[in-house]
Amino acid sequence: MIGLAAIEVGRVCVKLRGREAGRKCVIVDIIDENFVLVTGPKSVSGVKRRKVNVNHIEPTDKKINIRNGATDEEVLQALKDSDLEHYVRERVKITTKELLHVKSQATISKHV
Repeated sequence: MIGLAAIEVGRVCVKLRGREAGRKCVIVDIIDENFVLVTGPKSVSGVKRRKVNVNHIEPTDKKINIRNGATDEEVLQALKDSDLEHYVRERVKITTKELLHVKSQATISKHV
């Protein structure tokens, strides 16, 4: 698991909770230590631009070069330039076991 230090603008993540669970998104802004602003963009992965709890996303090892607060069009162009558009379109199957593991790791990191 990649730690919370990987929560940065441009990081590609997988949503773990909600109706968009299993879809990939990109962090476009860091609101505070608990929340980030993400987008798919919706035309690519189906994830709307929204505020998300950092415990509800899993960072991947992929990152694109965007500015803080980038528009959906800028994110889409950066995905095309980085050749990651197809990667973001792919969905991930989220199992209950994975959710419990991620949740337990988040709890451990808060207590350390």
